[in-house]
Amino acid sequence: MSSKFFEQLSQDLSQLLKSEYDYNVVITVCEQPNIQLFKGHSAILYQRSLYFRQKLVNAVKKNNIIEIKLPTISAKLFNIIINYIYGGIVSLENFEVSAKFDLLVAANELEATELVKHLQSQFINDNASWLRINFSRVYQISFLNKNFEPLQQFSNNILTKHPGIIFNSDDFTTLQESALI
Repeated sequence: MSSKFFEQLSQDLSQLLKSEYDYNVVITVCEQPNIQLFKGHSAILYQRSLYFRQKLVNAVKKNNIIEIKLPTISAKLFNIIINYIYGGIVSLENFEVSAKFDLLVAANELEATELVKHLQSQFINDNASWLRINFSRVYQISFLNKNFEPLQQFSNNILTKHPGIIFNSDDFTTLQESALI
């Protein structure tokens, strides 16, 4: 018989992130003037994200530190993702739906597969009306990413049942011509 102690493990790894003890990776997120540095541990990052795995395998160390730059991800979103990577916890209370969608895109960029699946499911189950209102944006982004199959199916179902929705969405003018064909 085996026992599982995931809650304490999650707390311990989250504390390791906060303490920055024995870190060997510095991650720079955002662009000037909003740059923020996060300190991490290559073994944890390697194991929890395919993106970091690829970066770490080819990384060159400077003074035993690996530097990774993520200029397209905001510090707020990366903070959520790094806490997920270490502790397996994502707290999205009081989080705007559009920011959740940005989080989904950022999590996909970092190949945090489990988080991407969870966020897509949450969107479809809890934020379907937002997905419909922002149909063009959701449609475009979902079809640019192979990992967004649930959103692709959701979008196709909406389009099949309500073909006019694409013309009534707030961001119709941003839709690429190829998406209409």
